[in-house]
Amino acid sequence: MDPKFIRNFCIIAHIDHGKSTLADRLLEMTGALTEREMHEQVLDSMDLERERGITIKAKSIRLHYKAKDGNMYRLNLIDTPGHVDFSYEVSRALSACEGALLVVDASQGVEAQTVANAFLAASHNLTILPVINKIDLPAAQPEFVKEQIESVLAIPAEDALLISAKSGIGVEDVLEAIVARVPPPKGSAENPLQALIFDSWFDIYRGAVVLVRVMEGRIKNHVKIKLVAGNDTYEVEQLGTLTPKPIALEELEAGDVGFIVANIKRVADARMGDTVIEVAHPAPALPGFEAIKPMVFAGLFPVLADDYEPLRDALGKLQLNDAAFFYEPENSVALGFGFRCGFLGLLHMEIVQERLEREFGLNLITTAPSVRYRITRVTGEVIEVDSPAKFPNPSDIAKIEEPIIKAMIITNEDSVGGILQLCQEKRGTQKNFEYLSPTRVMLTYELPLNEIVLDFYDRLKSASRGYASLDYHLAGYSESSADPSRDWQPRHCTRNRRGHPQKRSRQVLRRRHFPQTQTPRKTKRRQAPHEARWPG
Repeated sequence: MDPKFIRNFCIIAHIDHGKSTLADRLLEMTGALTEREMHEQVLDSMDLERERGITIKAKSIRLHYKAKDGNMYRLNLIDTPGHVDFSYEVSRALSACEGALLVVDASQGVEAQTVANAFLAASHNLTILPVINKIDLPAAQPEFVKEQIESVLAIPAEDALLISAKSGIGVEDVLEAIVARVPPPKGSAENPLQALIFDSWFDIYRGAVVLVRVMEGRIKNHVKIKLVAGNDTYEVEQLGTLTPKPIALEELEAGDVGFIVANIKRVADARMGDTVIEVAHPAPALPGFEAIKPMVFAGLFPVLADDYEPLRDALGKLQLNDAAFFYEPENSVALGFGFRCGFLGLLHMEIVQERLEREFGLNLITTAPSVRYRITRVTGEVIEVDSPAKFPNPSDIAKIEEPIIKAMIITNEDSVGGILQLCQEKRGTQKNFEYLSPTRVMLTYELPLNEIVLDFYDRLKSASRGYASLDYHLAGYSESSADPSRDWQPRHCTRNRRGHPQKRSRQVLRRRHFPQTQTPRKTKRRQAPHEARWPG
């Protein structure tokens, strides 16, 4: 197909603003699925995604739409994850597009992830189409949301599309806007092959199936390809696209989105953001690739010792489809044999744990989550540690650095005091305080990641009575206030910062392990009659 009739776009939104519902209506109106095949959240294939109303895995669907100008257009819809844990996946999906539908709830307005995703799309030079959803709700305020989009995101909102994805109101206008306002892809099929990997999954018969956007050149069956980051060579066995059913194709050209089957044994070999090139005509790698690193670590131990082998097999199967998930054997005196696991964030950890319990029938104990510290030894050697048990001797430590995040919190004006107090308690540094409207405030803070992973989100929701929204990204490392000489803790305990709960921890340890060292409680001496004081 002529590239001028191709449109590549994605849908970005805050959680529960109607992203998957809009995708359902687009599938329905373009005839991708029959009425009998349609069901809610078609692109969310996992039970967890449907129950929680979130998107965990990115999806790509090819749609065909006959516009009012009489031409047939090929629309490649790339559905992105909606949670902050998967922000790298969102950035790679955005790199595969020329346009983005920014969906905003007409009753809730601009939220934290709306701002983060809009800035991410703008940094990739995408054409952003604001879409105000749920206009049929009684509490909808579309004009007020338009003002917010213009003032907060600096995006012109006079042409914002007013829709209700659930009832189908205005959805056809969205398709016409995509055709009219999203630019066609720029690449040429005559150039050397460059294809961006933005997702992959494991098939038990065909190995890792790689989802790509062809930026330049063309790719055909039985061509030798190379993945730049892994430096591995493979032969293409099958090409195809999802409609959402898989359809085999003979070739993919510049501007197309589709999948490649090339006998790749592991998902970890096809890294997200990597570049596919042709061996016979090498080309440079596309910019933006980063190796995904786990950010949060926790121990997973079976309740029953007999479940250790089934747990190991289950973790291996989960890792086949999740290259960001990491695990290694671990032994605890209290909990026995288990595994130290690495996750992208708290939601990722919760999803893995719930899948292990549901799909494999395992009862698990999860230790308190921790983060990866960077330690500089006295000798100058720098190491990374993700467990208190792996910390070197305090006398060998010259400096401890901990990961810092930049957090964006949007809340009502009434709850600002409680949230400021919470961020101060969590060692936060305020960077910005901005009024989005007379009643809504956006706070920007730098916080240690270690303070976020325990109870920050729950306490934030409590302080704001459920109204606050949070988005964050890693901002680097900063020297920790932990005192290496005094900060030893037993295995599986989270490390404490100086002066916070250490005194209580030591008292607990002393009572439990050294009862003979307890100091007797001081009793108040009864006053003699002549020592009595008059009031005042």
